[in-house]
Amino acid sequence: MRLTQLIYASRPFGFTESGLDDILLAARRNNARRGITGALICRSDLFMQMLEGPRTLVTETFGRILQDDRHVDVSLIWTGDTNERLFPQWDMRDDPMRSWMWSPADVRAGAVREAPMEEARAVFARIAAEPAP
Repeated sequence: MRLTQLIYASRPFGFTESGLDDILLAARRNNARRGITGALICRSDLFMQMLEGPRTLVTETFGRILQDDRHVDVSLIWTGDTNERLFPQWDMRDDPMRSWMWSPADVRAGAVREAPMEEARAVFARIAAEPAP
Protein backbone atom coordinates (compact mmCIF):
# COMPACT_ATOMS: atom_id res chain seq x y z
CA MET A 1 0.00 0.00 0.00
CA ARG A 2 1.29 3.45 -0.94
CA LEU A 3 1.70 5.77 2.04
CA THR A 4 2.45 9.46 2.47
CA GLN A 5 4.98 11.04 4.79
CA LEU A 6 4.72 14.68 5.75
CA ILE A 7 7.18 16.78 7.77
CA TYR A 8 6.31 20.20 9.18
CA ALA A 9 7.80 22.56 11.72
CA SER A 10 6.14 25.13 13.97
CA ARG A 11 6.77 27.21 17.04
CA PRO A 12 4.80 26.14 20.10
CA PHE A 13 2.52 28.79 21.58
CA GLY A 14 2.45 28.66 25.39
CA PHE A 15 4.70 25.58 25.65
CA THR A 16 4.38 23.63 28.91
CA GLU A 17 5.20 20.03 29.75
CA SER A 18 1.56 19.35 30.65
CA GLY A 19 0.45 20.92 27.36
CA LEU A 20 2.88 18.67 25.50
CA ASP A 21 1.53 15.65 27.37
CA ASP A 22 -2.00 16.63 26.29
CA ILE A 23 -0.89 16.94 22.64
CA LEU A 24 0.82 13.54 22.74
CA LEU A 25 -2.11 11.76 24.41
CA ALA A 26 -4.59 13.15 21.88
CA ALA A 27 -2.28 12.43 18.93
CA ARG A 28 -1.69 8.85 20.02
CA ARG A 29 -5.39 8.19 20.54
CA ASN A 30 -6.45 9.77 17.23
CA ASN A 31 -3.55 8.34 15.21
CA ALA A 32 -4.12 4.79 16.47
CA ARG A 33 -7.74 5.03 15.35
CA ARG A 34 -6.80 6.45 11.95
CA GLY A 35 -3.74 4.37 11.06
CA ILE A 36 -1.27 7.26 11.29
CA THR A 37 2.22 6.86 12.74
CA GLY A 38 5.11 9.24 13.20
CA ALA A 39 7.32 11.19 15.54
CA LEU A 40 7.25 14.59 17.22
CA ILE A 41 10.48 16.37 18.07
CA CYS A 42 9.73 18.99 20.66
CA ARG A 43 11.24 21.64 22.85
CA SER A 44 10.04 25.02 24.04
CA ASP A 45 10.96 26.81 20.77
CA LEU A 46 10.23 24.14 18.15
CA PHE A 47 7.90 21.37 17.09
CA MET A 48 9.02 19.28 14.14
CA GLN A 49 6.83 16.33 13.26
CA MET A 50 6.66 13.54 10.73
CA LEU A 51 3.24 12.06 9.99
CA GLU A 52 2.90 8.80 8.02
CA GLY A 53 -0.14 7.03 6.68
CA PRO A 54 -2.77 7.12 3.96
CA ARG A 55 -2.52 10.42 2.06
CA THR A 56 -6.05 11.61 2.79
CA LEU A 57 -5.72 10.98 6.52
CA VAL A 58 -2.28 12.59 6.76
CA THR A 59 -3.56 15.64 4.86
CA GLU A 60 -6.62 15.90 7.13
CA THR A 61 -4.40 15.65 10.22
CA PHE A 62 -2.09 18.37 8.94
CA GLY A 63 -5.15 20.53 8.23
CA ARG A 64 -6.20 20.22 11.88
CA ILE A 65 -2.66 21.14 12.98
CA LEU A 66 -2.82 24.27 10.81
CA GLN A 67 -5.98 25.31 12.71
CA ASP A 68 -4.54 24.47 16.17
CA ASP A 69 -3.65 27.65 18.07
CA ARG A 70 -0.88 25.81 19.95
CA HIS A 71 1.16 26.01 16.71
CA VAL A 72 2.57 29.29 15.38
CA ASP A 73 4.38 29.80 12.06
CA VAL A 74 3.63 26.33 10.70
CA SER A 75 5.85 25.46 7.73
CA LEU A 76 5.48 22.44 5.49
CA ILE A 77 9.00 21.08 5.01
CA TRP A 78 8.37 17.99 2.91
CA THR A 79 5.68 15.61 1.75
CA GLY A 80 6.03 12.57 -0.43
CA ASP A 81 5.00 8.99 -1.04
CA THR A 82 6.69 5.96 0.44
CA ASN A 83 6.19 2.22 0.55
CA GLU A 84 7.38 1.86 4.12
CA ARG A 85 6.86 3.65 7.43
CA LEU A 86 9.82 4.88 9.50
CA PHE A 87 7.80 4.59 12.73
CA PRO A 88 5.51 1.57 12.22
CA GLN A 89 5.20 0.83 15.94
CA TRP A 90 4.61 4.42 17.05
CA ASP A 91 1.23 6.16 17.01
CA MET A 92 3.39 9.18 17.92
CA ARG A 93 6.92 8.89 19.19
CA ASP A 94 8.04 11.93 21.14
CA ASP A 95 11.63 12.87 21.15
CA PRO A 96 13.54 15.81 22.57
CA MET A 97 15.64 17.88 20.23
CA ARG A 98 19.26 16.76 20.42
CA SER A 99 22.52 18.66 20.31
CA TRP A 100 23.23 17.29 16.82
CA MET A 101 20.18 19.08 15.50
CA TRP A 102 19.77 22.87 15.77
CA SER A 103 20.62 25.18 18.65
CA PRO A 104 18.01 27.70 19.89
CA ALA A 105 19.97 30.41 18.06
CA ASP A 106 19.88 28.34 14.86
CA VAL A 107 16.10 27.91 15.20
CA ARG A 108 15.60 31.66 15.74
CA ALA A 109 17.73 32.33 12.65
CA GLY A 110 15.48 30.06 10.54
CA ALA A 111 17.67 26.94 10.27
CA VAL A 112 14.70 24.58 10.23
CA ARG A 113 12.86 26.42 7.46
CA GLU A 114 16.06 26.80 5.44
CA ALA A 115 17.22 23.20 5.91
CA PRO A 116 17.07 21.10 2.77
CA MET A 117 14.27 18.53 2.89
CA GLU A 118 16.93 15.79 2.83
CA GLU A 119 18.30 17.11 6.12
CA ALA A 120 14.87 17.07 7.77
CA ARG A 121 14.18 13.56 6.47
CA ALA A 122 17.62 12.43 7.71
CA VAL A 123 16.77 13.68 11.22
CA PHE A 124 13.74 11.38 11.35
CA ALA A 125 15.60 8.45 9.77
CA ARG A 126 18.27 8.79 12.44
CA ILE A 127 15.68 8.86 15.23
CA ALA A 128 13.85 5.86 13.76
CA ALA A 129 17.07 3.86 13.84
CA GLU A 130 17.61 4.54 17.57
CA PRO A 131 16.03 2.59 20.41
CA ALA A 132 13.04 4.29 21.99
CA PRO A 133 13.86 6.82 24.72
